[in-house]
Amino acid sequence: MEFRQLRYFLAVAEHLHFTLAAERLGIAQPPLSHQIMKLEREIGTRLFIRHPRRVELTEAGRIFKERARRVLDEAEDALEHVRKAARGESGQISIGFAGSTVFHPAVATTLRRFRQQYPQVMIKTEESNSTALLDKVIDEQVDCALIRLPLHCRDLRVEPLVDEDMIAVLPSGHALGRRRQLKLEQLATESFILFPRAIGPDLYDSIISACRAAGFSPRVEMESPQISSTINMVAAGFGVTIIPASIRQLLATGISYHPLAKPPLKTAIALISRPREPSVIVQHFLQSLREVAAESAAVAKPQILAARHPSRGQ
Repeated sequence: MEFRQLRYFLAVAEHLHFTLAAERLGIAQPPLSHQIMKLEREIGTRLFIRHPRRVELTEAGRIFKERARRVLDEAEDALEHVRKAARGESGQISIGFAGSTVFHPAVATTLRRFRQQYPQVMIKTEESNSTALLDKVIDEQVDCALIRLPLHCRDLRVEPLVDEDMIAVLPSGHALGRRRQLKLEQLATESFILFPRAIGPDLYDSIISACRAAGFSPRVEMESPQISSTINMVAAGFGVTIIPASIRQLLATGISYHPLAKPPLKTAIALISRPREPSVIVQHFLQSLREVAAESAAVAKPQILAARHPSRGQ
């Protein structure tokens, strides 16, 4: 039995006339009659009672009509699902997130853009640290991951999303708390709270190197499990910390945020994925991210120029 035979049968069952059914199908009437007779032989019973100018369904024909329509609808539905999956319009994507990346608006914008473009793709998320996410992508536990740079990403594909400055966080009442901007060397005598080096060795080292370039080796007296959680330790009075600027969205009490004077200490957010990734859905997510990255860069460029040449904005 073929799908074609089911479509032929349903056309005749709808029109109750071979000639009209053949016209709708765009075929000649004799081949249509032949296929219906072949179908009846395969089933082993008559589906139509034939009259000189019309036909009518037998009881078996009425039952078969309901089932045939269901079979064709399900087949069409299955084909459409397969086509959407092949185009990356349905299915699932698993995305890892380094905890500190979720505070940047470009991350939410990327997810929202992708969701709007591909509403039938289910997004599964997993939060971890950047180093652990490298292994998860390599081991195919997640399809891709948003991590924080700098980080040695081995042989993975790296797609930058956005750059941002690092800023200082001081406890309330600190002697430097009223200063809008700080020089890194002004923190030389402070106790530092940092994340464990293992979860972001390159970023950790860049902070230490920046301090040394400013003329001192920071005293790291406490570690906090994640970058974002260092803020709570600062509020508790254990020391100061340096965090990505986007985390200042956490309106915590007992602290103050301060930009660092030039040269700024930088970090970035990027998407890592496997090289030659075959998933069409992952490629679509990459494209959404590239669009947001381009828009973010276009917004940031005038701000950077204004900062370099303040007289031009006057």
